Amino acid sequence: MASFARWCFVHRKAVLAVWLIALIGLFAIGQLVKATYNNNDSLPGTDSTKAAQVLATNFPAQAGDSEQIVVQAKQGTLRSPAAQTAVTSMLVRVTHLPHVTSVISPYAPGGQISKDGTIGLATVNLDEQASAVPASAVTTLVSTAQSADSSLLNVQLGGAAVEAAVPGGESTSLILGIVLALVVLFIAFRRSVLAALLPLISALVAIGAGVSVINILTHAIAVASWVPYVAIIVSLGVGVDYALFVVSRHRNGLLAGQSPEDAAVTALNTSGRAVLLAGLTVCVALLGLFALQISSLYGVAVCVSLVVGLTMAASLTLLPAMLGFLGRKVLRRNERSKLAAQGRQVEQAGGFWLRWAEGLGRRPLIPAILALAVIAILALPVLSMRSGLDDASTDPTSATTYQAYQLLAKGFGPGFNGPLDVVGQVNSPADHARFASFLASARSVPGVAGITPTQLSPNGKAEVAEVFPTTGPQDAATTTLIDRLRADVPQAEAGSTLAIHIGGDTAANSDYSQVLSSKLPQFLAVVIGLAFLLLLVVFRSLLIPLVASILNLLSFGVALGVMTAAFQFGWGKSLLGFGTTAPIEAWIPALMFAVLFGLSTDYEVFLISRMHEEWTLTGDNKRAVIRGQAETGRVITAASLIMILVFAAFILTGQVADMQIGLGFAAAIFVDAFIIRTVLVPAAMHMLGRANWWLPVWLDRLLPRFHVEPADLRPVRIEPQPATSATRHV
Repeated sequence: MASFARWCFVHRKAVLAVWLIALIGLFAIGQLVKATYNNNDSLPGTDSTKAAQVLATNFPAQAGDSEQIVVQAKQGTLRSPAAQTAVTSMLVRVTHLPHVTSVISPYAPGGQISKDGTIGLATVNLDEQASAVPASAVTTLVSTAQSADSSLLNVQLGGAAVEAAVPGGESTSLILGIVLALVVLFIAFRRSVLAALLPLISALVAIGAGVSVINILTHAIAVASWVPYVAIIVSLGVGVDYALFVVSRHRNGLLAGQSPEDAAVTALNTSGRAVLLAGLTVCVALLGLFALQISSLYGVAVCVSLVVGLTMAASLTLLPAMLGFLGRKVLRRNERSKLAAQGRQVEQAGGFWLRWAEGLGRRPLIPAILALAVIAILALPVLSMRSGLDDASTDPTSATTYQAYQLLAKGFGPGFNGPLDVVGQVNSPADHARFASFLASARSVPGVAGITPTQLSPNGKAEVAEVFPTTGPQDAATTTLIDRLRADVPQAEAGSTLAIHIGGDTAANSDYSQVLSSKLPQFLAVVIGLAFLLLLVVFRSLLIPLVASILNLLSFGVALGVMTAAFQFGWGKSLLGFGTTAPIEAWIPALMFAVLFGLSTDYEVFLISRMHEEWTLTGDNKRAVIRGQAETGRVITAASLIMILVFAAFILTGQVADMQIGLGFAAAIFVDAFIIRTVLVPAAMHMLGRANWWLPVWLDRLLPRFHVEPADLRPVRIEPQPATSATRHV
């Protein structure tokens, strides 16, 4: 690592040129090819996917997406001449818009108007699926429809294409996260502006290149439209985190009298090793999503790990190059003046962290019990967690999609927003009769509000009817209804060629959530096993990786518990501003654990490596734990605070998935850094004593050797000092 770091420093112009050429070139290619996102969450082999395949094969005219125009009479009813004229005139204009194939008016035969006559539904059929319809066409559709909004009518729109086109607050949250990170970096680096800017520049260059690569990759693999935002959220946090460790070590080297080149080499050869280990760990954990064998997550795994990998690469290449350009300017002017006048400056470990570490060493049990109690309280709601996929009911209350959802629920019942498609493959008159009998019996199933008349496909080989639940799409009762209907299918099919499938968006979301939840434990086992083996090799200990694995699960439990309380229980509804309570997005737990695993490993390695160095030198466990915590406490908490603020900024987007990610990550990182690494890990190590470092001799011989910090760069041994004195901060 030392020779590589020195090469990047010496050839800094070439390194900078390569990154700039890559950034500009990838951006140009990404803009040229355009992204083709795919938001299909269906799973091969599930009942809902089979239903969709039957519909696509036998009802080709309905292959495009359908959007909803919901109209409400503010005065009188929709059947008044003035209201009918306004609605009809608007729908005529919509009919002539690009990508619109047909419009079904609420006044047409079989049209949808509520019993009280105040709410009506017009269905707009498009020529493409939602992901393929240009955003400009959807924007035109929305503006044309809402041109009829007046003192007479309230006009709102819903549907997948409209949902995708509604602007979110991701850009604003990203800017806010960057500003907050800059503030913390400015404070952490003792008000050095250039030192504070370096981690952000490094991370943003890598993210810019990575997002352009994602645009290109959408032509090779299925990538959902929300993946770039998740990649940006995660990579901004870890990128700033990694660069902070490197720049902090570089500044310490300069203050210790090293030349800029030697300080950069030392920083990369020490903290850079931890960055490499942590970055590779996050990438491997993300790629572990392939173990779930869910194709819609493959794009998430590849794209997010790619951008994280680029941020890690930027921290190890672009960052030392920029350090070379700045020289000693990463120090404040007065720091440079003191260095020139007085020579070597020794940065002191804060008295707070030394006092805290020594106090914890004297009485570790009570703080550990209190910390566990806090974690247990925060994680407790996870026992009631449900997973699912969000819909318009969780959009911001000001969004047209949310308004349309609520109007339809008010006019036609909550289940109207999530109908189930009951699809039958029929091959004979007997099959037709059996299918009709199945639908007749379904009317009496608890939870069914109504069933539409069946439609026969043009080729006569399939029938479909819509079943409207009495409950909303995200309600647990709706999932129970799907299970009840499917339980009656085998009896209806027995002794015939009839095949019945329960599909539609609501059923597909339920299937996706159930399959993903069932596979999550095996994914957790793989990732935890990887963490255990990694720490076993690095620290030559059985207990340290065992404790770390358990504590990683605790921080993950806190993330899920806080999200469940806020979104599913609705405790955060008024504060966070989402529409209605919602289950946890099904794909978030797996992604969150993969990333948290890497971040926790990062903090664990940074903390324990300091302890391990002192243990190797002195064999004194108590001294090793105290010194390790005293010297790393400020950097770990500063790094975690940056990540907390970056993730928390995305709570403000108004999009439930982003909000859940932001809140969950912020809560987990807070607990991991300020409770687990600050209290539980050192307390447990004090109580375990020398057993922390025990490893059977035979296993020690079998394991490969890997050192986070090379032996020749270990810090100078420091003799014990009174509690009021400060130890050197490395």
